Amino acid sequence: MNTELKRSIGFMTATAIVIGTVIGSGIFMKPAIVIDSTGNSTLALLAWIIGGIITLASGLTIAEVSSKIPETGGLYVYIEKVYGRFWGFLCGWMQTIIYGPAVIGALGLYFGALFAGVFALPKESELWIGIIAVLFLSVVNMLGSQFGGMVQSVLTAAKLLPIFLIIIFGVVKGNVPIFNMDSGNSQTISMGAAVLATLWAYDGWMNVGFVAGEMKNPAKTLPKAIITGILIVMFAYVAVNVALLHVLRADEIVALGPNAASEAATILFGAFGGKFIAIGILISIFGCLNGKILTFPRMPFAMATDGLFPFSKYLAHIHPTWRTPVFATLAQMAIAIVMMLLGNADRLTDIAIFSVFLFYGFAFYAVFLLRKSSLFNEPLSNEPLSNEPLYRVPLYPFTPIVAIVGTAYIIMSTVLHAPLDTFLSIVVTLSGIPVYYAMTKKRQG
Repeated sequence: MNTELKRSIGFMTATAIVIGTVIGSGIFMKPAIVIDSTGNSTLALLAWIIGGIITLASGLTIAEVSSKIPETGGLYVYIEKVYGRFWGFLCGWMQTIIYGPAVIGALGLYFGALFAGVFALPKESELWIGIIAVLFLSVVNMLGSQFGGMVQSVLTAAKLLPIFLIIIFGVVKGNVPIFNMDSGNSQTISMGAAVLATLWAYDGWMNVGFVAGEMKNPAKTLPKAIITGILIVMFAYVAVNVALLHVLRADEIVALGPNAASEAATILFGAFGGKFIAIGILISIFGCLNGKILTFPRMPFAMATDGLFPFSKYLAHIHPTWRTPVFATLAQMAIAIVMMLLGNADRLTDIAIFSVFLFYGFAFYAVFLLRKSSLFNEPLSNEPLSNEPLYRVPLYPFTPIVAIVGTAYIIMSTVLHAPLDTFLSIVVTLSGIPVYYAMTKKRQG
């Protein structure tokens, strides 16, 4: 009975999780940066398509890995199963210390900036609004997962409304030329920086792996959900950018920055309608932030439960009344707020994407290692599977090569674009090595 209840997630729900965890701030916050980085509207749209292709190739590739390792944990468990506990620990360390807090911090800052813009508050208030949002949602999720889940269910449905309205009315009512419009940027053009910005918007699709252990037939459901979700998101993102460029000139989008979508909504629907859509965008970002705060603490909690993290006694603690990992949530919140105080949102997104793509590359290459294994047609887990053959990535080996080349391109572009941030990210990731050996020695002792 308990097992049946646990495996309650089907294809539609899993696909909704992919879409819900991906669509958040990026589609509203990044169009101006992409246009500014490329210099014109046509190259900007191309950047969104390239980012989508890299993400789709990544999803198709990881889908095969997930069919082979259909367990809860996502990227962390894939790395650990294929490369061993040491690399799995470094992946989890990176996600706990850098990736998770940077994502939470960036979303909080984006929410604060847009909230202040919508309600005409002083610019100095943006940071504190973002911090308050992170604190509030952390408390909500510490009080009980049912509260966080309730908030997430309501906000996931609400976040799609502004996207649909901007796409439909922007395409129908807009009259600005879409292609070959200059951004007004006279500085160095960087397609790498533009694609990196789009990948922040596409990021999050792998988070569905956190609930693989709760899916019906995960080896079949997870790959289909990842691929379907990414395709829907890719279409939505390109369509939103086409709609924005049909309503506002490229240079206007750059000048408006994160307020471009709400300004386009004002043009399309009037002052009241624009305010309504802007609030819908706020809800979208708030919902995405809630989802991250709900799921990211699972990583340090899981590692602490295995005794693989400093202060494991506290991080693995579940509150006796609320039944939530309170200290793990507090730890993620604290690191995120420190990052918010030290860096801006766009910088945090670059750090997050760079850090996680270091390990995405390992996960993509795992397909080749698994194909060489004589155990390919047997799962590397104890999860029950159907008798149907396991999913295989289409156009092998071309598709995983695209994912790996795309990863290398993003890593090198980020190194050239932000060398200091990449250096710090690598140093913090490598700082997990002595921690790993200390924790391993402690467990053996």
